Amino acid sequence: MMRAVAQQRYGLSSVLETIEVDVPSPGARDVLVQVGAASVHLGDYFVMTGKPYVLRLVFGLRRPRHGIPGRDLAGVVAAVGKEVTAVRPGDEVFGWSTAGTLAEYACVPADHVVPVPAGTSVVEAAAVPTSGLTALQAMRDIAKVRPGQTVLITGASGGVGSFAVQIAKLLGAEVTGVCSSRNVDLVRSLGADHVVDYTRTDFTRVDNGYDVILDNVESQPLAAVRRALTPAGTLIPNSGRGGRWLGPLGRIVRARVLSGFTRQRLKPFASVEKPKDLLALADLLLTGQVTPVIDRTYPLHEAADALRYVGAGHTRGKVVVTI
Repeated sequence: MMRAVAQQRYGLSSVLETIEVDVPSPGARDVLVQVGAASVHLGDYFVMTGKPYVLRLVFGLRRPRHGIPGRDLAGVVAAVGKEVTAVRPGDEVFGWSTAGTLAEYACVPADHVVPVPAGTSVVEAAAVPTSGLTALQAMRDIAKVRPGQTVLITGASGGVGSFAVQIAKLLGAEVTGVCSSRNVDLVRSLGADHVVDYTRTDFTRVDNGYDVILDNVESQPLAAVRRALTPAGTLIPNSGRGGRWLGPLGRIVRARVLSGFTRQRLKPFASVEKPKDLLALADLLLTGQVTPVIDRTYPLHEAADALRYVGAGHTRGKVVVTI
């Protein structure tokens, strides 16, 4: 048996409870990971609440199909399936699982985990998969950031934003981060060339537009954010928030329609979990070129508090549950 956080219905953090369940058995191509840490992000909060309601088409109409929340993890391989050769029991790995990670053990397809780099703690490693992959793919693949370009990142102190600032700098961009007053020093320490305190300055009122804007907050109207772009710039909306029924889908549709009538590229996207990209992030961790920012850690029995804190929307980097 193992301890796990579970929910039987949608709702606020009160729907989560710590229970005892059977330790899962790995399939032929799976590994069983003894979880050391599991990060949580806004998507986990949406799944917990079941809002926007459109999510229930994927995760379960009346209740979550997977009772254990969480997606990102780091820990030690406890057992492997008969067809697994890439990792062995005792290896320290990090990655993602669709079967829930807020538990003492989790079953993970073997190609969903990679070795934890030397010098990286399990807490730091657990913070990387979802947010790191989103930032990497947004900057490198969607925006195709090149040396000398100007990049603006809203929510620069958050989970995705803190990774995006570092990755955009590695790609050679001149980076501006937007954050609150208390996070100015943090964003500057991540390598941002310029920092805009949104409590004092409206980033959409600029004389020269940005080549790329990664908008992790979307607090400004689409038309205002477009004014801050160059005539052929790229805007990536990425807040995930929106109405309680369709969430961000309305904004995504508007952005895609507008893209057909302007030289500006409006590129909403969903990150794809690719093992090769997780390996790329592992290399950046190993060389110290990217460092996860950890806001808070919570023990497993306080996972509800962790998700409630993430849902409030003002994290500094990542929130991690330790098991």
